[in-house]
Amino acid sequence: NGSSSSLDLESVVQPLALNPWDVVLCISGTIISCENAIVVVVICYTPAFRAPMFLLIGSLATADLLAGLGLILHFAFVYFIPSEAVSLLTVGLLVTSFTASVSSLLTITIDRYLSLYNALTYYSERTVTRTYIMLILTWGASICYGLLPIMGWNCLKEPSTCSIVKPLTKNHLIILSVSFFMVFAVMLQLYVQICKIVCRHAHQIAVQRHFLASSHYVTTRKGIATLAVILGTFASCWLPFAIYCLLGDYSYPALYTYVTLLPATYNSMINPVIYAFRNQEIQKVLWTVCCGCFSSAMPFRSRSPSDV
Repeated sequence: NGSSSSLDLESVVQPLALNPWDVVLCISGTIISCENAIVVVVICYTPAFRAPMFLLIGSLATADLLAGLGLILHFAFVYFIPSEAVSLLTVGLLVTSFTASVSSLLTITIDRYLSLYNALTYYSERTVTRTYIMLILTWGASICYGLLPIMGWNCLKEPSTCSIVKPLTKNHLIILSVSFFMVFAVMLQLYVQICKIVCRHAHQIAVQRHFLASSHYVTTRKGIATLAVILGTFASCWLPFAIYCLLGDYSYPALYTYVTLLPATYNSMINPVIYAFRNQEIQKVLWTVCCGCFSSAMPFRSRSPSDV
């Protein structure tokens, strides 16, 4: 319950008192699952969405969908079907899905950067191949991280090795946190480069079309503001939990873990809004479905990932 020393993803045999924080996480998981299920269904059942950028958005939505389901399953199994084996499976699912979510955000950032840096060669077979390689690496690494607790790297037999999130060990959580900071550093660097390219392109267009300096300033500021919102949202959601994973100890109150973990789950709730529902092609399909006249062969205007 809320007075325990750390967030306990390890199921206990005796009945547990209902923890309000677990209820909130379960509700968050439900919202996350519904949002991302819509994105996954739209991308899977629309043949026009086979471009690399939509595959990456689909990967992100799939990871977030699994994260939402993992939060729901964790709540159900802890309170209704307590079992150590099932507990390890659910924590493995959560580690895999959240790792895949963060990694998918990195692949989307890489794709955006390359679409601007190599604009002339972006729409080629090399891009498709590169996308599949990034997806394989993303999910391969995520699954490996998620399998560690199931393969024996857990603190069920040695409670002193537990982290702030049972039954994960302190070393496991440190590896996950360091990996997150590496991903965040790469994303930050790529977005700085994207801002430079956007500013340069906007200036060139302004010069060629004899736009006013104020027009160029407004266009550039809007693009940079969008990138700042994307990166700022990601950082504000995940940084508190990642930092606490490094500094926290299993003897600390569980409240600290819940307070930092909850915003991290909100990132999976916000991702569909930023990366999917803002996309005009996905909006068209959603409006068509709502109108009851869905057509899988709808024509779409191809857009670059930097527009997504």
